Amino acid sequence: MVDHGGFSQAAAALNRSQSAVSYSVARLQEAMGLPLLIVEGRKSVLTAFGKTLLNRVRPLLKDLKTLESLGATLKEGWEPELRIVVDAAFPRVRLLDIIAELQKGCPGTQVQLSDVVLSGAEEAILRGSGDVVVTSKVPPGFLGDWLLDVEFLAVARPEHPLFALGRELTTEDLVPHVQAVVRDSGTAQPRDEGWLGASRRFTVSSMDASLATVLAGLTYAWLPDHLVREPLREGRLQRLPLLLGASRKVALQVVVPDPVLLGPAARMALDAFHRLPRP
Repeated sequence: MVDHGGFSQAAAALNRSQSAVSYSVARLQEAMGLPLLIVEGRKSVLTAFGKTLLNRVRPLLKDLKTLESLGATLKEGWEPELRIVVDAAFPRVRLLDIIAELQKGCPGTQVQLSDVVLSGAEEAILRGSGDVVVTSKVPPGFLGDWLLDVEFLAVARPEHPLFALGRELTTEDLVPHVQAVVRDSGTAQPRDEGWLGASRRFTVSSMDASLATVLAGLTYAWLPDHLVREPLREGRLQRLPLLLGASRKVALQVVVPDPVLLGPAARMALDAFHRLPRP
């Protein structure tokens, strides 16, 4: 009535009779034991009690509409929860695009996103703790679709002592210097990947942390191209002039551990991973 300018307009908006709306308001006033409306001239306006009640009720009505929408979504078969597990090497910008698409396409589904390293993705597949998993290695007995190759580049600060050698580097040159290594997030069968021959290592828990140590001049590391592209362009990092192994490629695949239970939200996520442009 307040939002629409009168009882008749409110009745039309609610697709109910004017008498039904008037009766409902009267019942509400009776239940509250307070005057919610008063007549001023030919119009009914809210009392101070009515304004206070309306201000408190509006958020509840919004929550009710959200709850009704969620119920309708679940009734249509959408999953209440979607677990996405992604290898940390997957480009963050691409991942955020996918999450944004899911939030818009299936707002009633709660998305749980897990960032994992090395065997963490395989573990999620084997344990069934992810509905859609992006991994660098598909365990036996499962099938995956290739998404993209991520190139890892050997990089360090321009002031790093390795550049002072002024020539192509070998693994022997790398050994005495500190290498940043990202810890495997898996616990069942953790594994190593890439060159790990440095006599001293600085072990971190994420790609971003590894990048931070390199930018600080503390270490050198092999990091994803998409993560170091900007620092390289700006001159804050340089590629190590290695004779061999200056870069390596890691193929990322998407896996659905249990295709039988694949719901519409998981299908939407799978389709989004396939459709995103390659970096």
